[in-house]
Amino acid sequence: MRTRNTDKEALVKQKAIELLVELGFEGFSMNKLAKACGISVATLYIYYADKDDLIKKIGIELGKGFFEGALKGFSPEMHFAEGLRIQWNNRLNYTLENKAAMQCWEVIRHSPHNDYVLQNSVGNFKEILGTFTKNARDRGELVHLPFEVFWSIAYAPMYTLLRFEAEGKSMGNKPFKLTEEMKDQVFTAVIKALTPDKQ
Repeated sequence: MRTRNTDKEALVKQKAIELLVELGFEGFSMNKLAKACGISVATLYIYYADKDDLIKKIGIELGKGFFEGALKGFSPEMHFAEGLRIQWNNRLNYTLENKAAMQCWEVIRHSPHNDYVLQNSVGNFKEILGTFTKNARDRGELVHLPFEVFWSIAYAPMYTLLRFEAEGKSMGNKPFKLTEEMKDQVFTAVIKALTPDKQ
């Protein structure tokens, strides 16, 4: 039986991420991956059972990295504005610092393996964020909204900024560069929209 080579395994992961971003789920194959790595297809099967196994394992690893990164320095006991700002900073920074990994994560999220990968990578992230929002509502810091409406206001603006940044342009092909001032302006508007009116 052939043994695993950690350097080669790292190369396989790196090239798999690059190819999934470049070719998409449908265009990706083990043959193309082996060629990109300069190894035989048989060598790939030392590390992964098949294409689906590879995508699932890489997706879980990428997902765990993101969810752990999003919780860095975060506590569900924080006041809403403070906690949401940390969530924004963590998600923005992690995405900008791990561009290829997060682009690959998006490809996998839109593949047939999405549910499996999420189920095996999210950990207690949902529970922690759920406790955070419940605490904020209980303290009167957050309006009561259906989850989808809350997420659309709390996080979608941040992901729109990230998309503009990744593409280098905004609406109408206008050149775009994300700045701290812009991020703060959008965040302030989000907090204002989610804070209950004082009677």
